[in-house]
Amino acid sequence: MKITIAGAGAMGSRFGLMLHRGGNDVTLIDGWPAHVNEIKEHGLKANYNGEELTADLPIELQSDISSDEKTDLIILFTKAMQLDAMLQDIKPLIADHTKVLCLLNGIGHEDIVEKYVPMENIFIGNTMWTAGLEGPGKVKLFGDGSVELQNLGHGQEETAIALAKVLSDSGLNAAYSDNIHYSIYRKACVNGTMNGLCTILDTNMAGLGATQPAHEMVATIVNEFATVAAHEGVHLDVPEVIAHVEECFDPETIGLHYPSMYQDLITNHRLTEIDYINGAISRKGKKYGLATPYCDFLTQLIHSKEEILKA
Repeated sequence: MKITIAGAGAMGSRFGLMLHRGGNDVTLIDGWPAHVNEIKEHGLKANYNGEELTADLPIELQSDISSDEKTDLIILFTKAMQLDAMLQDIKPLIADHTKVLCLLNGIGHEDIVEKYVPMENIFIGNTMWTAGLEGPGKVKLFGDGSVELQNLGHGQEETAIALAKVLSDSGLNAAYSDNIHYSIYRKACVNGTMNGLCTILDTNMAGLGATQPAHEMVATIVNEFATVAAHEGVHLDVPEVIAHVEECFDPETIGLHYPSMYQDLITNHRLTEIDYINGAISRKGKKYGLATPYCDFLTQLIHSKEEILKA
């Protein structure tokens, strides 16, 4: 299958590498010139579960797409605030048959994708894989993960199942879901706790979990997400979700990982996706008349940190 990874940061590079190793025709698209140039000149360098390897993957700068060869599948891995611009730039690659799988962190991205692709070609999902970007052209990939996805268009279930098989055939452990909005909110609870708290406290997930207030902070944030989700007809199992989030603290699994927001802001001084995670809950809370004080405050703290670091 001809696959385009739109947003070839840490997670996009992981998916691109694994799909390439699985025998697919993969092209990376990204907006960071230094990253693009490094991969063009020296290949994508990865620490893949302790193995150092280099993959020769084609890559293009999103603002300088040189091909109009249509692609079968686009997997979206941009930052949320970059999604619209990415889709605008890659329009030459989109045909009537092109499927788009959105795996971004956060909530509500299908509203943007729908501007460029018909509903029957849109698939949304989430992933529990992790990845780290150590510099231009260099990623660290460790641990196991999974993907859930679902069609948005009516009657596209078989296509969604086929897409999951393409991913699974490359080791990405993908499965079809008939309730992806539940899974997206459940994953958003992980992002809404681990990303902001680790970034503000300057620690990895195990370090956060080792602090005495960690459980209360996680439980409070998850409850705010659950209150908003319930207003939209998604009913989270709050104790299960809290337990799921706190699995991230284990240093024997992914606890030593620094979340993507930490990597963006603390390591690379780049703007974050906070407005599409805790900020989304804050906005929805105001819309529905629901109190979300932790999400409100965490969003403000991250924006203040962005200003201090001149992100």
